[in-house]
Amino acid sequence: MRAGERRPTLADVAAEAGVSVALVSIVMRDAPGASAATRLRVLEVARRLDYQPDSRARLLRSGQSRLLGVVFAVQHPFHDDVLTGLYDAADRIGYELTLSAVTPRRDERTAFAGLLQDRCAALILLGPLSPTTELAALAERMPVVVMFKAVRHRAVDVVRTDDSRGLSLAVDHLVGLGHRRIAHVDGARWVASGDRRQGYKDAMRRHGLEEFIRVIPGGSGEEDGARAARRLLDDPPTAVTMFNDLAATGLLDGLRRGGLEVPGDISVVGYDDSSFSRLAHIDLTTVAQDIDTMSTLAVSRAVERIAGTPIAHRETVIPPHLVIRGTTGPPR
Repeated sequence: MRAGERRPTLADVAAEAGVSVALVSIVMRDAPGASAATRLRVLEVARRLDYQPDSRARLLRSGQSRLLGVVFAVQHPFHDDVLTGLYDAADRIGYELTLSAVTPRRDERTAFAGLLQDRCAALILLGPLSPTTELAALAERMPVVVMFKAVRHRAVDVVRTDDSRGLSLAVDHLVGLGHRRIAHVDGARWVASGDRRQGYKDAMRRHGLEEFIRVIPGGSGEEDGARAARRLLDDPPTAVTMFNDLAATGLLDGLRRGGLEVPGDISVVGYDDSSFSRLAHIDLTTVAQDIDTMSTLAVSRAVERIAGTPIAHRETVIPPHLVIRGTTGPPR
């Protein structure tokens, strides 16, 4: 269908096939009540008109919504990877997703409101920044599952990564390569930044490297990583752990523009194992979150809440793992 064209309806198919709308509906639902010849004619017309059944509308009309609303942030490429996992998990159990994005000009409250109008059966929120009180109020209206953020409220279910453990893995890897002067670029106000920063500090102390603890203000975007690189160039450490992969790409570019080789002069470890971190020109060593497992657990928990299944543990914490690529090596 070209832009601007009206989407073909059930009535259009019925008129073209010379049958009733009710009969077309029977064919599209693969329900009994239509002859083989009629089914073939209706399906051929539907194909020719490029008619696509609106399964969402059908579910809402039946009063059995199988829609899971998902709120995500467009500025996080990692959320794109998570959405793929959520779609796969929902499809396996016959549920559909409806998405509502947070953008620089569209806040979380607006994103939440859009899904409430869609009559979703439950919500899955990817790293929301809203305070616990607002998330709890939302959970009074329908089941709410939060991913990637610890929320201490009995009404909100949580599926998250052990972020402190993730930074421990990064520091352990760098120390094992011989690094001592290891800095950390944090995520400022972003979700999980505190846990990752604390994990870095705890790991440095565990290795007896308290005197080398150095936290650089950062953020979640490329520009935040580039700004951190400019600060590090005055007194570069031999290795850096990053809040996330996107900030790591900005740091890598800034370091190389500043004349430092990676990993020759400085090693870099990201966080998330975003799909772009695997590209040959980035080849980023990173801490991976188990997207497939977490997506399956989040969708399953939402459906369990919809069904009223008793839940023993409100929070599920999944261990991360380290993926070693080309941005880390021994110090010179």
